[in-house]
Amino acid sequence: MSALPATEVLVTADCWQAEPDADAVIHRAIEAAAAIADADVADAELAVMLTDDAGIRTLNANWRSIDKPTNVLSFPALQPEGAGGEDDAPRMLGDIAIAYETTRREADEEQRPFDHHLSHLAVHGFLHLIGYDHENDDDAEDMEALEREILSSLGIPDPYADRTA
Repeated sequence: MSALPATEVLVTADCWQAEPDADAVIHRAIEAAAAIADADVADAELAVMLTDDAGIRTLNANWRSIDKPTNVLSFPALQPEGAGGEDDAPRMLGDIAIAYETTRREADEEQRPFDHHLSHLAVHGFLHLIGYDHENDDDAEDMEALEREILSSLGIPDPYADRTA
């Protein structure tokens, strides 16, 4: 198995106290994604911020000019040029922000366990950090197929199975 990235989970909103296992769920999802995705994440770090709708709305407005809350945002770190030396700080993959209220509402609407939806959002955010996107249909299909594979390895059903064509 490849080396896994160091993941720090920061809880910035009290509403996350309703989900005491969120930290473990996120670590498990990121570890599965790192093990299955074909990416060099050894000795790398990322941070996952568990926020609320107000916090993610501010991030969405500031960074994407979309003034509304969303479920997850990813902020890939710019990578330095050239090979790093052994004395360099660990490489940052970037940051992921996940909003509690939107995640809870979507899980309830889709009748999915909260931890399954949270795992999906963590995996989705991680894949963005390592270069995946869904800007066109082919890229979206590739990203969704990888999400399905990772979530399946965690025993989580396909989150896209009920989607209408």
